[in-house]
Amino acid sequence: MAQVVERGYAVSEVAERLGISTKSLYTWRAQFTKAPRLRAEDSEQAAEVKRLKRELARVTEERNILKKGPHTSRESLSEVCVY
Repeated sequence: MAQVVERGYAVSEVAERLGISTKSLYTWRAQFTKAPRLRAEDSEQAAEVKRLKRELARVTEERNILKKGPHTSRESLSEVCVY
C-alpha cells in the first residue's frame, strides 16, 4: 500500500508485481485511508451484525420449536406423562 500512497506507483503496476487484482488493491487503499475512528465504527458495526445474526438464529430456532407445538398422539402422551 505504501508503494501506491507514499511513493506514487500506479495501482495496476503494484497489483501486477504482487500478483493480486487491482480491485483488491483499491479496496485495501480505501479501507486503510479511512480515519481510524471510521475503521473502529466499521469494526463495531460488524461485531453488532454478528451478534444480531446469532440472536436471530436462536430466536428462529425457538420459534420453530414452538410452532411444532405439543404432540397429541397417544404414543407421545404416554412417553411424556410420568406418574
